[in-house]
Amino acid sequence: MATIPLTVRGAERLQAELHRLKHVERPAVINAIAEARAQGDLSENAEYDAARERQGFIEGRISELDGTLSNAQLIDPTLLDADGRAVFGSTVEIEDLESGEKVTYQIVGDVEADIRANLISVSSPVARALIGKYEGDTVQVQAPSGIREFEIVSIKYL
Repeated sequence: MATIPLTVRGAERLQAELHRLKHVERPAVINAIAEARAQGDLSENAEYDAARERQGFIEGRISELDGTLSNAQLIDPTLLDADGRAVFGSTVEIEDLESGEKVTYQIVGDVEADIRANLISVSSPVARALIGKYEGDTVQVQAPSGIREFEIVSIKYL
């Protein structure tokens, strides 16, 4: 399996989720299965079926997180020497040249991307347009509504 780029903060979040799944969720679902078994006939026991389904989801997510973390290439944005360029892990403030709206994104790996938290995947169209550019550069991004232009206001390595 190929290495998976992750920021240090992203890896910490995944490790916290893995810990919660292994030490809180897994024991709780095991107890729920045991309680459902104690009720007798399993063929018509909806609680048992739901608990088994939840257990399958938890075990699958644990396996996925274990695989991701074992193949992770950790990148600490604070240690980057990118000469002011936008690179993986950098936090970039951009301004939409049409509307004047400013937004700040951190460029992260696919597994830790979360647009609600302004974490965009390195493989997203916006991130691909930003990579390698400097403050003051203008980039064009193909959006569903057409080509949009953004100016890079600032680049930070947080």
